[in-house]
Amino acid sequence: MNTTVKELWLQLARRVLFGASLLALLVVAGIGVGNAGEIMPSIGVTRARNDSDADAKVYGGLAVRGHLAPFLMSEIGVAYRRESRLDDALEVRMWPVTASLWFTPLLSLYAGGGVGWYHTTFDYDDVLPIEDETHQKFGMHLGGGFEVPLAPVVALDLNGRYVFLEKENGGLPPREFDPDFWSTTLGLAIRF
Repeated sequence: MNTTVKELWLQLARRVLFGASLLALLVVAGIGVGNAGEIMPSIGVTRARNDSDADAKVYGGLAVRGHLAPFLMSEIGVAYRRESRLDDALEVRMWPVTASLWFTPLLSLYAGGGVGWYHTTFDYDDVLPIEDETHQKFGMHLGGGFEVPLAPVVALDLNGRYVFLEKENGGLPPREFDPDFWSTTLGLAIRF
């Protein structure tokens, strides 16, 4: 299926507009119930689930959270992650944009999940006769975490999640691989 560059840009623009609208709605809803929102820069560690030879990789992200109710927190996040696969013949770069709902049974603990849009580039080694590819897919995640207050408006946040993505077809053997991954982040939640 051939898609023109203009169509791809239109699809991307629609998705960004949808994500920005959802973010605005969640932030307004979170502020509307009288609870503080949070902005959270973070650094994380990620590892591919099915690649036993892969080292854990460091990545960065930014999230905005708001409380929809005393026991329910919403989150919109964006990150950048990069990993090598297939003995360094393939570099995978991913820009996930995620939306999560976290149940907060206790003030410092939360668990839940959400969905994400994963813009992924497959960059093959230059000596290979395979063209680089870029895909946009949706995935799901489950996880949880906890916050440790440092001051009235600042807390450390530790989060872990497992991301479920559809299997990918690559240009190198094995032709099909599972892109699921684990991630753990440490963030600084700043309340506003």
